[in-house]
Amino acid sequence: MTLEPPPEHPTDETLAYRRALGSFATGVCVVTADSPQGPLGLTINSFTSVSLEPRLLLWCIDERSERWPVFAAAERFAVHVLPASDRDKAARFARGVALLEPHEFERRPDGPPCLPEALARFECAVHDRIRMGDHMIVVGRVEAFSASADGDALTYWRGRYGSLGADA
Repeated sequence: MTLEPPPEHPTDETLAYRRALGSFATGVCVVTADSPQGPLGLTINSFTSVSLEPRLLLWCIDERSERWPVFAAAERFAVHVLPASDRDKAARFARGVALLEPHEFERRPDGPPCLPEALARFECAVHDRIRMGDHMIVVGRVEAFSASADGDALTYWRGRYGSLGADA
């Protein structure tokens, strides 16, 4: 199957489709990886589990993203499920090149850069990359994970950040 490249300027129909997709509330994550300039982050909402055995997850990145070359080459990455208190962090990593400062991350030996505070964190090795339309699907094999029972989840719905707590 051959897919046509996306148009440079979205049509009214494309924008309407994007608005319709925005009706689906999602969680908000930041993916981190090493780049030649240093560790960087990318805000995503296209995160899902794939398999429990083996432990696999996936996320997607627009091939027009300035950070696409980094994630197309990275062999390891970490996905961080953000708490509602991290709206500023989500906004920071949503646009442009967002390098991490040395005090903003930690890592295990041979692991990807990791944000210290997240509701959940998944450290992964790339299992597969699949080009689909104007995006690349990155499938990760989870090598380590952690989760916190504290905090509400940061959500994204119709172009706005929100939150979801245990009482929802």
